Amino acid sequence: MPTDSPAPADTPRTPPAPAEQVPAPAPERAARRDPGPGPTLRDSDAPAPDAPRGYRAVFAVVEFRAVFAAHLLSLLGVVVSELALTVLVYDLTGSPLLSALTFALGLLPYIVGGTLFAGVADRYPARRVLVVCDLLCAACVAVMLVPATPVAGLLALRCLVAAIAPVFTGTRMAALTDILGEGDLYVLGRSLLRIVSQSAMLIGFGAGGVLLTVLSPRGAITVTVVTFLCSAALLRFGTRDRPARATTGDGGGTLLKESLSGARLVLGDRRIRALMLLFWLPAMFVVAPEALAAPYADAIGASPAALGLLLCAMAVGHIGAELFVGSALSPRNRSRIVLPVAAAGLLPLLVYVIRPGLPLALAALALAGAGAAYVIGLDQWFVDAVPQELRGRAMTLLTAGLMTVQGLGMALAGLAAEFFPVHQVVAGSGIIGTVCTLLLVAEVRRTAPGRMSDTEGRDGADRHVTSR
Repeated sequence: MPTDSPAPADTPRTPPAPAEQVPAPAPERAARRDPGPGPTLRDSDAPAPDAPRGYRAVFAVVEFRAVFAAHLLSLLGVVVSELALTVLVYDLTGSPLLSALTFALGLLPYIVGGTLFAGVADRYPARRVLVVCDLLCAACVAVMLVPATPVAGLLALRCLVAAIAPVFTGTRMAALTDILGEGDLYVLGRSLLRIVSQSAMLIGFGAGGVLLTVLSPRGAITVTVVTFLCSAALLRFGTRDRPARATTGDGGGTLLKESLSGARLVLGDRRIRALMLLFWLPAMFVVAPEALAAPYADAIGASPAALGLLLCAMAVGHIGAELFVGSALSPRNRSRIVLPVAAAGLLPLLVYVIRPGLPLALAALALAGAGAAYVIGLDQWFVDAVPQELRGRAMTLLTAGLMTVQGLGMALAGLAAEFFPVHQVVAGSGIIGTVCTLLLVAEVRRTAPGRMSDTEGRDGADRHVTSR
């Protein structure tokens, strides 16, 4: 399954794990308070001098290598299929609207799947959830290959795959805490998956374009079926079988109730809500220059090749900054930069006020992409703040919300560009986004552990938990 921005388990039959795949045990939760906006104490968890460090330590965990390979395969397959499906719909209908809608349907169902089915992530063993999600997506894509499938059916299947994606991604994020622990290995593992997601967008569209020169659109879509099946096999045989995080009730109605109550519990906690919004809010505004890259390139008289550079610049900046922060900074320093970098991350977009030419615009976009590196430290704060029994639902909701606000940000940027010049819309998104982020940073500081009582933090959510 794709995303980050796109796997499931069974009853425990846990075999003894090889020594190399067990990360250093995390300290007990009670002794590891959410580090908040100040420096963390995780430098004390440093590995032995002869042990692998940084990203190498993550790859030393056998299970993570299986998860990483599965993520890479399925993500590349999805990117290729999105491009091929768009071409197929256009070939069948000749409609630019329906062709564009194929891309939009990759984002819109996230909020539905992430809200209504989030309970799956905690209710069932993670490996089973992940494998079943991959198999369901493979089945959906296989039906797309049938020539008799109408365009409406293709779009409906696209929606179904997108609705499954947040459940898969949230389950995988929660499962990483079992595979890598809750400390620095988890943070670096999440970072690697994000880097893969950014890189796959660059590589996948290029590979898809090449495939479409030698294969039909349905032939290219076949690649996705194979990648989903390979991902399912890697997760089934490359990861351990662990029990579900929470077991409550039976029946479909209960599952829906668990999903909705999990969303209420997560959003009802003031600290978790503030951290989740810090993931979402900057992402909503930073997509404006990408959404408006084509009209901006036209406005400054740039070539089609320049348009490709405008679309790639932010991803390149993000990948470079995340690699640097993950490998060069200690956990303590990654925690220290979260709020300053989040607050300043959208400021490079203010360059658009002067309607910059291509070189300056590319530099601004690369810097804006680099600003997203604050999420490495934020990942640690989030996993510390969320109780284990809510972790799958919280991370599913986080993924669904992130994809939804990015889609909303693109739509709002496009709407604003109908009334204002493109460069003013991008600059405006930088200004408004910075103001909103500064307000949110203040809220994150206020909700730091030790700065408010537990009753203030929960907003009543604790009463709901204890009543269960």
